[in-house]
Amino acid sequence: MLSGIQPSGHLTLGNYLGAIRNWVQKQDEYDTLFMLVDLHSITVRQDPAALRERCYEFLCLYMACGLDPSRNTLFVQSHVPAHSELAWLLNCYTYVGELNRMTQFKEKAGKNRENASVGLYAYPNLMAADILAYQATHVPVGEDQKQHLELSRDIAQKFNNDFGEQIVAAGYADGLFFPQPEPVITGPATRVMSLRDGTKKMSKSDPSEYSRIALTDDADAIALKFRKARTDPEPLPSEVDGLKGRAEADNLVGIFAALADQTKEQVLSDFGGSQFSVFKPALADLAVARMAPIASEMRRLLADPGHIDSVLTDGAEGEFGLEGDAELAHDEHVEWGLQRLGDLKAHRHAAPRQAEDHDVLAA
Repeated sequence: MLSGIQPSGHLTLGNYLGAIRNWVQKQDEYDTLFMLVDLHSITVRQDPAALRERCYEFLCLYMACGLDPSRNTLFVQSHVPAHSELAWLLNCYTYVGELNRMTQFKEKAGKNRENASVGLYAYPNLMAADILAYQATHVPVGEDQKQHLELSRDIAQKFNNDFGEQIVAAGYADGLFFPQPEPVITGPATRVMSLRDGTKKMSKSDPSEYSRIALTDDADAIALKFRKARTDPEPLPSEVDGLKGRAEADNLVGIFAALADQTKEQVLSDFGGSQFSVFKPALADLAVARMAPIASEMRRLLADPGHIDSVLTDGAEGEFGLEGDAELAHDEHVEWGLQRLGDLKAHRHAAPRQAEDHDVLAA
């Protein structure tokens, strides 16, 4: 299982409940790899020093949330050249018309399409490389990434068709070098919305600090943000149906349920009829109990940069047998083409794993 998050902005409660907590629960079920997708983040201008620091911070947050580097491979995307190498190869076998159909580019570029970066335009090919480099067969994705997964499937099929003879000659009797990744449903995801607008997703890049709970927030900040969270004047309903049309109330009840490992029905059985002046302090106390230790552990880990460097180096070296410092991994000379990809696949398949298929969470 492989997944990753862009090291931009601040990791939020939404990232934790929607993704990272699930990774922690799966780390003993699969051969797991979790990366910081810095190559994806540079589709917009980044300050190199700040990006490097966020990679360190996010790695510490991964570990503070419970991802054990002795049980998972933790690495920075750019430290493993296979991602950018394969992305370039896929660029050469993807039609412009296919990328022109990607709606996410249209939404992000908007009216400034001519001034958008080529990296943003070709972003889906890098995502396809992230998936196909690990021979992923199953990919849990969000709504905004489903179209990119479909493109990954098309690319995989086209590559197999275009190089069928070489693939068979390389020992793949069925002519399938890349499997076609399938989307999978992992159960209902916790979708955490903004504390200032219950109709918008909680974002790590929102300009308002009060819109989100950052994983770096201390107890006082967490409590303050929940006290200031937008609500309506009505008391909480006793039934879930009563949350319809009340986006902010539904969001806060959902957050409480996720943090308490309860259903919304259970939360409303305890707080139905209560005013938010009663509910929000209880939610703040629960969030502080769950989240404040993560920020504290992150700060402890950040105080030991040597350990962070060793985790990153082990992650890059362990994944594809790279040698040398992780920060220099992208300068290593590697062989191009099908033979290189075959070597990578052989390396992956040589490692013991606890599941027959790779599940990949798209970045």
